[in-house]
Amino acid sequence: MYCIHTGRVVIVGAGLAAQYAALSLAPRPVLMISPAPLGQGTSSAWAQGGVAAAMDPADSASAHARDTVQAGAGTVDAQVAQAVADEARTHILDLTELGILFDRTPEGGYVMSREAAHSFARVVRVRGDQAGAEIMRALSAQVREAAHIQVLEGVMATNLEIANGTVCGVVLVHCTNGMSAPCLIRGAAVLLAGGGSGGLYALTTNPPRVRGQVIGMAARAGAVIADAEFVQFHPTAIACGLDPAPLATEALRGEGAILINRHGIRFMQEAHPDAELAPRDIVARAVFAQTQAGLAPALDTRTALGARLLRDFPAVAAACHQSGLNPLVTPIPVAAAAHYHMGGIATDAAGHTSLEGLWACGEVASTGLHGANRLASNGLLEALVYGRRAAVDMNAVLGPIPKQQAGVTLPDLPPGTAPRSDLVNRLRQTMTHGAGVIRTAQGLQNTLTEIATIEADQPDCTALANMTATATLIATAALNRRESRGAHFRSDHPECDGATGTRSFLTLTEARSAAPLETT
Repeated sequence: MYCIHTGRVVIVGAGLAAQYAALSLAPRPVLMISPAPLGQGTSSAWAQGGVAAAMDPADSASAHARDTVQAGAGTVDAQVAQAVADEARTHILDLTELGILFDRTPEGGYVMSREAAHSFARVVRVRGDQAGAEIMRALSAQVREAAHIQVLEGVMATNLEIANGTVCGVVLVHCTNGMSAPCLIRGAAVLLAGGGSGGLYALTTNPPRVRGQVIGMAARAGAVIADAEFVQFHPTAIACGLDPAPLATEALRGEGAILINRHGIRFMQEAHPDAELAPRDIVARAVFAQTQAGLAPALDTRTALGARLLRDFPAVAAACHQSGLNPLVTPIPVAAAAHYHMGGIATDAAGHTSLEGLWACGEVASTGLHGANRLASNGLLEALVYGRRAAVDMNAVLGPIPKQQAGVTLPDLPPGTAPRSDLVNRLRQTMTHGAGVIRTAQGLQNTLTEIATIEADQPDCTALANMTATATLIATAALNRRESRGAHFRSDHPECDGATGTRSFLTLTEARSAAPLETT
C-alpha cells in the first residue's frame, strides 16, 4: 500500500465540527479529508433549525441544560449538559464575529425560534431555515483561506492505522468515481468528525454519504461506542418519494403549524400535553403510527404561516416546489425519518476517545449530551463546543507546533472495490424494518442475521464493512436494552425501566459475540 508521512493533524470529515476544529487548531498544520467538495454533502449544511443558545436575558443556560436533561429521557450527563449550555452564548458571538448573519430584531437582538421540548424560544437562526447552509458557507470560506489547513476533496477514509497501541494515520480511497485502491496517510494525530448514521435507513433526511462509515471505522479499530441504540427519527420529513427526504423544520411547528391526518384530525393533542411541540420521539412515533394505519399524516402550515412560509422558510418552500407540493393550498405530507444518531464514538470532555491518538467530535461522537433523545438544535451546538474542545486538547497533547508542513499529494491509484448498491439497499431496508421507529426482540435478531449475511456477500469491501459494523452496534445495543427510553422504543418492552437510565457502551467485538438471544 502506498504510504505518505506528514506532520499534519488528519481530520476525517468536513462538516461544522470538522471545520470549527480545524480553524481552532491554528497555526498547527491540518489535513482535512472531505469526500465531497468542501461544505457540500454534510448534515451540517442541511441543518434548518439553528443553534440552541440562551441569548435572551429572560432565558438562562441553566434552563437550557434542564430542558436538555429532561428531553434526554434519563440518560443525559447533567454536568455535560450544563457545561455545553454555559458555552453556547460564546460560540454564537464568535460565529457572529466570523460574519454569520443571524436573524436580528430591529433593536439588534437575536431572533429566536421555539422548538420541541424547549421551555423557551432559544434557537438562533439564519434566514428562517438557512442556519446550517449559511454557517457552513462562512466557515468554508475561512477554511479555504487558512494557511494551516489543506483540504483533500473527493477522498474518504476507510481504516484507522494503529502502531504501538496509538492511532497514527488513516487509509484513504478516491471516491468521486467509484472507489480506488487504498493509500495510507500517517499524521500527527487523527480527529474523526465524519457525521452520523441516518443513511443506514431507507427513509432518512441525511446526505447520501452519511451511512455510519466513520463510526464503523473506529469500531473496527477497537474504539468503544456509546449509546448506539439511540437513533432519532425526525417526525416531519417530507414524504414525497425523494431519497434523502427533504426536511420540514421543527421551527414550523414552533410557529404554530399542526399535524393532521387525511381526515383532517389533529392527532398530537391526545398524544402529549405539548401536542406538536412534544419531544421528538413522541411526535415521531405518533406520525409513524398514523402512517402505518394508512392515515397519511401531514403538516398543516396554512393557518399558522400562510404565504409567510415562502419568505421565512425558503428551504422548505423549495423542497415543496421541487416535489410538486403547494403548502399554501394543501398540507405537507410527512413521515418519520432517520435524522440524528445520539450514539457514536465514546469521548471524554475533551473529545478524546478510548484509543490513544484518536479524538472525535460532532455527530460521530457520543459525549453524554443528548442521552436517549436529542433536544432540538443541540446538534450544531455540540459540534461547536466539542470541535473547539478537541482542538484545544490536541494542541496540548501534541506539544510544540511543527514547522510549516508540505502539502499532501495523493498518487494516481488503481480502481478498488465499491459497495454493491444492492447490498447497501438491503442493509437500509433491513435497518428500517428491524431497528427503526418501533423495535422487537425478534425483529432485532432477524436484523443482526441479515446484517451478517450482507457483510459476508462482499467480504472484500471495507466501506461496506464500516456500514455493517455500525448497523451491528445499533441493533445489538437495541436488543440489549430491554425497555423503551427516548428514541429507543421496544413494543415488547414498552415501559421505561425507571426515570433514570444507564448509558450503553460496546465494542464491536462485544457486539458480535455477546448479543443475547431473547424470547418474547
